[in-house]
Amino acid sequence: MATLVSRITAAAGQGSIGTRVLKALDALGDAEELDVVAVPLQRAVQGLPLGRLRGVLHGRPLGHPLHPALVQLPVGAWLSAAVLDVVPGSERAAHVLVAVGVVGVAPAAWTGWVDWAEQHEQQMRTGLVHVASVATAVALYGASWAARSRGRHRLGRVLGFAGLTAVGGAAAVGGHLAHRQSAGANKAEPVPHLVEPGWHTLGHVGEFTVGAAARRTIGEVPVVVVREDEEVFHVLADRCSHASGPLSEGKVADGCVTCPWHGSVFRLSDGWNVDGPATAPQPVFVTRTDGDGNLEARLPGAG
Repeated sequence: MATLVSRITAAAGQGSIGTRVLKALDALGDAEELDVVAVPLQRAVQGLPLGRLRGVLHGRPLGHPLHPALVQLPVGAWLSAAVLDVVPGSERAAHVLVAVGVVGVAPAAWTGWVDWAEQHEQQMRTGLVHVASVATAVALYGASWAARSRGRHRLGRVLGFAGLTAVGGAAAVGGHLAHRQSAGANKAEPVPHLVEPGWHTLGHVGEFTVGAAARRTIGEVPVVVVREDEEVFHVLADRCSHASGPLSEGKVADGCVTCPWHGSVFRLSDGWNVDGPATAPQPVFVTRTDGDGNLEARLPGAG
């Protein structure tokens, strides 16, 4: 652990405090020492018999990760407790809010863990530090609740403010994970902004085998082409919306294509995400065949 800390400190280098913190956070993603913890934890979380609940925890019914929404309960309760801790006569209310925050961490943690287990190595390493910060906050707030329960409100307030500091650190790492490392973001969202309007030729229909996935490009955007039968073709953005996995290397079955990286399943007819960790559908293209037998595709409404 000392070696890891020294490496990250060295990576931070010189510059302003903000720059050094940012470089240190970037270095977390390359800290392979954390894999000794991350790998077995990932296997354990992926092995949980969650069934259909796993998709709910990912936030698939919402169309975006559920974890950020559930985090609002404990963070809001603890922030409110901190405000009440400086208001005379609010000890009881602050005591209740501290408890609400500790209990409210549980559902947020469940969603965070299932998302974490389906991320890239760099994101998982950073995520472990996020988890450690949250665990520290929970321990401090648990101790704060216990102290308040014994009538030691001054100690409870001190522990509460320490817990809020840990929550701030967890939020900073979580923001880095979500926005700089793009964990949980829709990786296919830029496609409509990168594809030029109009029809684009993907090749002669004879190049495509029925039931097989083939990779082509439209400008700089890779797409996957699946020939359903002699007349029907499906074209979707190739990079999975969950983590940019290549759908053209995935399995085609039952009218769907499965991402080979994390198992997200997309319906070929409309790109809808029907299973797996992906919370956003794949951009789907309209197809036609020209007079020379060439397959052409364009985005809907981009004629």
